[in-house]
Amino acid sequence: MDRLRCGEVCLHVWGWPTSRGRSIPLRERMKSMDVCGKVMDFKEFTASAAELEYGGHSWPGPVAFVDLAATRHEAADIRLPPCPLIGIGAADHPLAIKLDTFVESGSQADALAKAVISQPLAAATLVQLLRLLPSLSAEDGLTAESLAYATLQGSTAHRDWIARRKIPEGDLIRGGVSLMRQGNEVVATLARPDTGNAIDRSMRDDLHEAFALVNMDRSITRITLRARGKAFSLGAELGEFGTTTDPAAAHMIRARTLPAREAVLCADRFAVEIDGAAIGAGLELAAFASRITATRRSWFQLPELAMGILPGAGGCVSLTRRIGRQRTALMVLSGRRIGARQALDWGLVDALVD
Repeated sequence: MDRLRCGEVCLHVWGWPTSRGRSIPLRERMKSMDVCGKVMDFKEFTASAAELEYGGHSWPGPVAFVDLAATRHEAADIRLPPCPLIGIGAADHPLAIKLDTFVESGSQADALAKAVISQPLAAATLVQLLRLLPSLSAEDGLTAESLAYATLQGSTAHRDWIARRKIPEGDLIRGGVSLMRQGNEVVATLARPDTGNAIDRSMRDDLHEAFALVNMDRSITRITLRARGKAFSLGAELGEFGTTTDPAAAHMIRARTLPAREAVLCADRFAVEIDGAAIGAGLELAAFASRITATRRSWFQLPELAMGILPGAGGCVSLTRRIGRQRTALMVLSGRRIGARQALDWGLVDALVD
């Protein structure tokens, strides 16, 4: 990182230096960006620890970056801004634990800046939720997640995504979940392989009932979730997004029918076997399990930010508990997939199988 340029940024608490030596306030730069459609690089959103200590809550940009290498280890406490606060540098810096996430290089920071700027409200809502979750129970966390998701369901950004999405022509193939009991164990299989096991309402209801059954019958010692076909799950059925137009009504539906509501109550008896892609809602539910195995060809992704929303099938809760809020934020903000080896290193899965 060019520290001289970053240092110039930090000397102007709410402004950026120009070639003529005067400072343009960040709010004016943001207005200019909106008009021109210019994508800034991360250096234009760099803040110092001193700025965040006294005015972090008032930071007007969509994202803030902190150069950890240039920040004293004894830096004072900071006030988190309402947007993502991302560190650049070593994870062992004392300040790193207070940030929403961190990256190692400027190129990674540029990619995150671009993703956040494209969906600033969803990114801000995500990190504000993730900051709360460690202090909440899993069940209360699911309520908080659903309320945050409902907020974004009504946003212009999400409605615009719904209008742009491409849905295959023809009738949707209704999904289902097959259940088989073997002694004291139950095997639940996602059975919509022609759609990559995209989870529609029918599958959601089947999954909710399956986990509710396990919770009612204490003689069941384990429920194992598997899938047919080449993908574990490609996430929620895209064709059903927007069918419930009232965000408050959608929140109440999730409160009553979200499979995660039941899965979290039997997490100690819940196991998952993943083969292939585990995306969005499929990964979110799986992450509640006490044991997850995955084949080496498997990969994982949370793509919701580009839709103007956040993971709303329990993933903010389940992934935070598995890999921590900072890695969860990184997965969502970047939207990038991670492979099976990285998932194992992070603790997203417990073992790799052939």
